[in-house]
Amino acid sequence: QVLSLLIPTWLRRVTQRALHRLFHTRSCLFVVLHVTLQAAVFGEYTWEVFVYCWELQFPLPLLLLPYVLLAGSAGGFLLCSRADPGIITKSNHASLVKMYAYDGVLFQKGIRCPTCKVEKPARSKHCSLCSVCVHRFDHHCVWVNNCVGALTARYFLLYLCALAGAAAAIAAITAAFLTRVVLLSGVMRGSYIDEQGQERAVDIPFLVQHLFLTFPRIVFMLGFVTLLTLVLGAYCCFSLYLAFTNQTSNEWYKSRRHGCSHHQALQPHNRQVGYKNIYSKGVWMNLKEIFKPPAVLERQKK
Repeated sequence: QVLSLLIPTWLRRVTQRALHRLFHTRSCLFVVLHVTLQAAVFGEYTWEVFVYCWELQFPLPLLLLPYVLLAGSAGGFLLCSRADPGIITKSNHASLVKMYAYDGVLFQKGIRCPTCKVEKPARSKHCSLCSVCVHRFDHHCVWVNNCVGALTARYFLLYLCALAGAAAAIAAITAAFLTRVVLLSGVMRGSYIDEQGQERAVDIPFLVQHLFLTFPRIVFMLGFVTLLTLVLGAYCCFSLYLAFTNQTSNEWYKSRRHGCSHHQALQPHNRQVGYKNIYSKGVWMNLKEIFKPPAVLERQKK
């Protein structure tokens, strides 16, 4: 309300329309941004870091590792963005309704999708961006411009883990290169004259400034990929946790509002304490369910 008094009405309408188009409609903007950032990082790594490290006789397999992970992430990205996520159709609806039991908390029997006009199978959700109901719906990923569902969850995990690994590999190799440069130059044993004219021993702030002035693009890239590694690594761990416990992001988010118990056996059978994850069958079976989707969906895909 305070901002509405300061921002003109026309500007607020334009902003709302832009945000709606950006986050609530299917758009290739984030895909283009994703490809651009990858090209910038790998371009800098190839033209500077790779060449310098090769001159310093770094092992070739280590220098090629980011490209191998890039190929894995590119493959997962293409599969995840172009594959059918598990769209519920009239031909597979009857089979999908019987596939998972209704837990009575997150998924109620008899609920119909107001858009698709069909009964919602358990663990499904209507995606407003794609205008379809998706089986075992996880979330709609703007970076791949597609839903992550029963058929694309495996590709998304491959894409995410390979992308996080590539960022971590580039960060580690770049940090190793800068460390080697510092050790070979002997700059840490030197001194410098500060603004007051006093001679001081080289410290970390001076060293960072010296490296930034000497290799500005490399240091900037190192900061970016380090931050990217932390973000992607955390999200990758969260996604693996969901895979191990046979949950989706949609189910995890909804279960926060009901109280969460992922291990039904730990609760007395005659008590209903909040939400219980009834779909977990052990780590191995949970992973098998992701990497080997239901046969009815595979047949529909073919």
